[in-house]
Amino acid sequence: MFSFMSEYIGMTIMLAIGLFALAKGGRPERIGAATMLLAWFLSILTQNYIGYAGVQWPMFVIDLVVLGVFVALVWKSPRSWPVWASALQLLTVASHVMVFMKMKPTVSAFYTVLNMTAYGIMIAIAIGAFLAWQERQAVGQDTE
Repeated sequence: MFSFMSEYIGMTIMLAIGLFALAKGGRPERIGAATMLLAWFLSILTQNYIGYAGVQWPMFVIDLVVLGVFVALVWKSPRSWPVWASALQLLTVASHVMVFMKMKPTVSAFYTVLNMTAYGIMIAIAIGAFLAWQERQAVGQDTE
């Protein structure tokens, strides 16, 4: 499944931030982290079955659903990180649209955008989880 060291590093980052957000974040951070981890896992499965070249409709659907979750978090959550996550996820969806419209981005550019936006989203979730955790500690609700 993973053949490069960079893939193991990416997996470690995704899991570490996801588990941190699930453990210490508030409800919006847990929803965001669970969404990203599930989408990441489904994307890996999808790519193993359909490959890495050409139009990837299942990946597009996964990314649209993730965008929908983040937009819902922007609408319902008092936090600011979902705005950043939504903007980055919109870049991912726009990259898929470029491929569908035959604008011919290189495959490496396409996957670079997908990977970098995923890292940016996870950083936004990590910051949100850290701030939510600190807010709970400040009011004495988190006594671990």
